[in-house]
Amino acid sequence: MTSTTITPDERGSAVEQADGTRPTGGDAAQPERGRGDAKGSLRPVIDVIPESAYERPTWKGLAYFFRDVVVYGAIVAGLVLTDNPLFLVPLWILAALAISALFIVGHDAAHGALFKSRRMNGIIGRIAMLPSWHVYEGWVLGHNRVHHKFTACQGFDFVWHPVTPEEYEAMSPLARLRHRIEWSWFGAGAYYVREIWLNKMVVGKPPKRFVSPIRRDRILVGVVALGVAAVLAWAGWAAYGSVLGALWMVAKVWVIPFLGFSFVIGSVVHVHHVAPDIRWWPRKQWSKFAGQVEATTILHAPKGLDFFFHWIMVHIPHHVDVRIPMYNLPKAGEAIVAAFPEATEDKLRFRDFVRNTRQCKLYDFDEGRWYTYAEAAGRAEREPAPEPAAA
Repeated sequence: MTSTTITPDERGSAVEQADGTRPTGGDAAQPERGRGDAKGSLRPVIDVIPESAYERPTWKGLAYFFRDVVVYGAIVAGLVLTDNPLFLVPLWILAALAISALFIVGHDAAHGALFKSRRMNGIIGRIAMLPSWHVYEGWVLGHNRVHHKFTACQGFDFVWHPVTPEEYEAMSPLARLRHRIEWSWFGAGAYYVREIWLNKMVVGKPPKRFVSPIRRDRILVGVVALGVAAVLAWAGWAAYGSVLGALWMVAKVWVIPFLGFSFVIGSVVHVHHVAPDIRWWPRKQWSKFAGQVEATTILHAPKGLDFFFHWIMVHIPHHVDVRIPMYNLPKAGEAIVAAFPEATEDKLRFRDFVRNTRQCKLYDFDEGRWYTYAEAAGRAEREPAPEPAAA
């Protein structure tokens, strides 16, 4: 198995296309509007990344994949064999993290960053995303082609896209309640399940040219999810001798870990792109530099957590160039921070995520600032009522 190094020209192409393919013709990168050529383009950022950050030996990608499969399998075995709450709760937490680890491997494969072979990326990526019930081609469409191409761009990037105070004011009471739940720290999983997994993975209607591959992968995920549930239900019936026992086996081994994963991934993506100092941009003001450097973060996880997170919290280099494999993100991040001090760098702390969810509820794109619900209500009270039209 050989190591692959991407040349500087390929590096630039990978970033501009943002889905692992080289741009041609009308898809080629065009000059961006924004705050000057140097900051509007990603080229100055790409140029500081060392070439060694692009090395991706096949054995290394396979090693991470199989390691995560073994860890996940051991946790599943533990869940099957125990009903003791003292073991179940830690195992559920570990299951959520193990599924997240496999998902990040699949995420890297979907970007073409894990292996040189597109076929191998597709096979490993699909398998790695099965425990998280994710549709591989649906993820490629929404994540690679939309989120990465228009990160933090109003009306385009759908991941944690903020609501304006005016939009919130126009919501029904039920919609406001849902927004308050989903934009709280404990609601990150509910947001992810509804907005990303359900609306984009399961029932969302893709553009015509993506219908066939997404339908194929939806069938794959559906067959596997139902097949695993059926096997677990049979095991539960055999172990407990009742319908409730069968349902409990499915829930504790298959459903609860998925919900735990949804909270992990929902909160992780939130801290990537939502914070009081992270700005979202109207389309006319947006640039690649603003979206891929200034609208995300480099967060250093506590010791040991990258066993599961695979350095995905070092997120700026991933947005600058999706071809950088996960295990080389720290190296690329160091180079970017050294050259661009405006890049956000900090420690990953749960309390900061909680703080962000409390401060970042609504967003004014014209002012470029986040509001709490109370601040938005106070602003509305201070604004003068419109004068009646003249007769």
